Amino acid sequence: MDTTTTEGVKITVTTNYLPDYSSPTQQHFVFAYKIIIENNSEFTVKLLRRHWYIYDSNAVIREVEGEGVVGQQPVLEPGDSHEYVSGCNLKTGIGKMRGNYTMERLVDGSLFTVNIPEFVLIVPYKLN
Repeated sequence: MDTTTTEGVKITVTTNYLPDYSSPTQQHFVFAYKIIIENNSEFTVKLLRRHWYIYDSNAVIREVEGEGVVGQQPVLEPGDSHEYVSGCNLKTGIGKMRGNYTMERLVDGSLFTVNIPEFVLIVPYKLN
């Protein structure tokens, strides 16, 4: 589990390798990740955008950005949390992701960036 907090918004990430959707002989490794967003600030916030950097261990870097997360732009009151599951495919059994969310404080419309902690995606048998 990887965690970071930016301006009172805490991001926690857990990952899983999905062998049933992967095909290592064809260099296709699929991972799921669950993200929990907790608003520990004193302001109501809205998640507007996401920006990801996805790294394969073969030095390939992809960027993904867009509105919201899995089709949603959640609004979190102070003390609220939102969680979602998404996925990523790699061409190698080891990689990593990092990124950020653009959030808005609804009280005044100000925008701020919340960091998503870097996390490793690794096929379990690569650890042995």
